[in-house]
Amino acid sequence: MTNNQKATTAVRACLLAACALLVAGPVPARAAALPQSPPGDWLYVTVTRGDARTGDPRTGDPRTGDVRSGDTRGALLLCDPPQGHAHAARACEELRAAHGDVGRIPLKETFCPMVYAPLTAAARGEWGGRTITYEETFANACALTARTGAVFALPEEPH
Repeated sequence: MTNNQKATTAVRACLLAACALLVAGPVPARAAALPQSPPGDWLYVTVTRGDARTGDPRTGDPRTGDVRSGDTRGALLLCDPPQGHAHAARACEELRAAHGDVGRIPLKETFCPMVYAPLTAAARGEWGGRTITYEETFANACALTARTGAVFALPEEPH
């Protein structure tokens, strides 16, 4: 192949690409401006059976180490309007009263059994324009519900 043939082939390829773009039409500006997260107040909540982290065996630090992946349930809780969660209306009401801070939901007075069946609750999202992150491990489901109300009240999935 001579240099002229290579140049002609390259020009043809460019022209074909330009024609394809013209046929496809302009890309709408809205497509580029799609939101990265849901509008309004929202949290993605998960409940994992067991401790979230096994801890670093060298240091014993529970904040580092391997993350256990196991029985995890999750839901996207949307609060404008409440949806996406089995108890969305009640969870959103509790979060509104706590200004989106799961840790500020009032503790329910209840007696929980002293059974160790740990559950790790985690949430991330946006509330009132602020980024929300939350993670805590509870001794059992009763302690989780007493501390976090309906926010992590996710239905059990059949085994």
